[in-house]
Amino acid sequence: MKKIVCIFLMSFFFINCSSSEEIKSISTKELKVLLEKENIQLMDVRSPKEIEEGTIKTALFANYFDTDFQEKASELIDKSKPVYLYCRSGNRSGKASVILKEKGFKVVNILGGYNQWKKEN
Repeated sequence: MKKIVCIFLMSFFFINCSSSEEIKSISTKELKVLLEKENIQLMDVRSPKEIEEGTIKTALFANYFDTDFQEKASELIDKSKPVYLYCRSGNRSGKASVILKEKGFKVVNILGGYNQWKKEN
């Protein structure tokens, strides 16, 4: 029985790891180039308090910590187009990317988040 539980747990961890590895990521420098050339879907998943510190122009907002994050985010974005996600440092947006990818969205995580964006701009 212990072997079965161990095998189940190990396969669960491998499945979770592989789904997060499929998430595309780009740097804030790459994001800046995209924003200059294209009209992309950009979503900020920070809290309202964090948003008061500043935002990236054209960003939509869905607080990752809201209990209805999935629903709010799904209502704001077009499933037929990629959505670029950022948070403060890149951690939450990475988690949000996995959630939205599982819902069928094409997602791209912004590495370094808003902190990196502020440093560069």
